[in-house]
Amino acid sequence: MIEFLKKYILQKWWLPLILFLLSALTFRIFISSTDKTLLNLSDSFLLFTICLLLIAGIWQLIKGKVHLGLLQLAILFIGVVGLIIVSTFMSMFGPDTDTFADNLKLPENIVLEKPLDTKMGENFDGIRPDSINQIIKTKIDFQLYNSFQPGLYEYDLWFNSKKNGTVFFKAFEITQEIELSASRLRESSSIRINITNDSIKRFRTHDDFTIYEGDWGKPYGARFEIWFKPDNEENEIKILEKNYIIEGWMR
Repeated sequence: MIEFLKKYILQKWWLPLILFLLSALTFRIFISSTDKTLLNLSDSFLLFTICLLLIAGIWQLIKGKVHLGLLQLAILFIGVVGLIIVSTFMSMFGPDTDTFADNLKLPENIVLEKPLDTKMGENFDGIRPDSINQIIKTKIDFQLYNSFQPGLYEYDLWFNSKKNGTVFFKAFEITQEIELSASRLRESSSIRINITNDSIKRFRTHDDFTIYEGDWGKPYGARFEIWFKPDNEENEIKILEKNYIIEGWMR
């Protein structure tokens, strides 16, 4: 393997450069894709060529070919910085390329609520409406809120628990039962629960969570399920579900 790298990769100083530029182009093309397989492949290809070009540059320096080594390392540095800038820019201001909700219709004969709006406080903290702050619940319930951008949400939970644990959301597009933001939603929507001594207590998020599927201006129906995992237990318990009209976060 080492001999193969020396013969076909390291000695051909231009080959790692071409592979890196090709992987950077592939990454740029698929950065807004909703296909996770393509995203994972392009990310893995880019990481591989970054390591390869780094090794090639160091190898050239060791062999005394300083100008070639510095050239490779300089292009690697410039390329990585450029990709970071492009990725950051596209995440903030990128074009509308998420087609998830393009052909979705709001389901009929299902009660769909709308998330309540919050006012933005310092550090983008969502300030709940007075009508919610003053309400007293007598049964388990939750309320979803719009945060400072479409696709970003917060929630309040009124809960009665005899155990310490954690609650979190699972969300599904209603018409096709597609789980939403499955890899991140559990962690980002988690709230720590302490024993409430047989009374209904209000818990709230202190940061927003994101639904990535869809884009601004493309509403669709989603079912939000509250799940509870007691400490030191494997079982997760579904507590409650409600249907909302939501939008995805524009990447």
